[in-house]
Amino acid sequence: MAKRTTLIWSTVLSAGLSIPTMADAHGIWFAQRAKQIAIIYGIGGDDLEAVKRQPNMESVQAWDAELNPIRAQLRAAGPVVLVDTDAPPTIVSAVLQNGTWSKLPDGEFVKKPKDEVPNSVKSETTIKYATMIKGPLAKPVPLIPAQTLQIVPVGTLPDKLGTPMTYRVFFKGKPVAGATIINDMVNDPDAAEIATGPDGAVTLPVRNQGLNVLRAVYVSPSDQPAKIDRYEHTATLSFTLPHAPEK
Repeated sequence: MAKRTTLIWSTVLSAGLSIPTMADAHGIWFAQRAKQIAIIYGIGGDDLEAVKRQPNMESVQAWDAELNPIRAQLRAAGPVVLVDTDAPPTIVSAVLQNGTWSKLPDGEFVKKPKDEVPNSVKSETTIKYATMIKGPLAKPVPLIPAQTLQIVPVGTLPDKLGTPMTYRVFFKGKPVAGATIINDMVNDPDAAEIATGPDGAVTLPVRNQGLNVLRAVYVSPSDQPAKIDRYEHTATLSFTLPHAPEK
């Protein structure tokens, strides 16, 4: 535990600060459901209504280990949104256009721009991005044009939890400073956020010998100040480390 704590705090210091700005930011991520790839919407243990949000999901893409594109499409299966592909994918990505929301003085949010909510205290357009690495790659993880905000691992993913791993966050194809990251959106959603440094990078110990879901949040300025105050971009990177063979 001491080693993990030291690593996290050294990362915070190198980044300059820890910013707990978006501790409640929901997102989308990929996980396995009955050996199939599913898109989950929520935060922590909240697995919310992804099917209701499926009409706003777009840019669903998949690639094999050589980064050849594979046809991918979404399919509702009961309460779950699954990703069907023509071949087993190594990388999968998607985008959720989550709409414009205004916060009321009582803390509630309504899905309207601020010019329709005169007493709003904050208005933002929220976009959610997700990338999953499902297996070994023959080439580095690419920048995906549809992923305006993207978490990219630097180097090969390790096979043991606790291993230091560097990630770089890109915004519009360039490394971005000041994006805030947590190491485990599913099991530790209230963790203190760590800001990326000038090179967009942050180093964290791989947290789980199983599903890992990192989350990055980056806020960009509004180009429609009469309607919104800002854009909130939320990206996830998910990957799974294998467990030891059963005995």
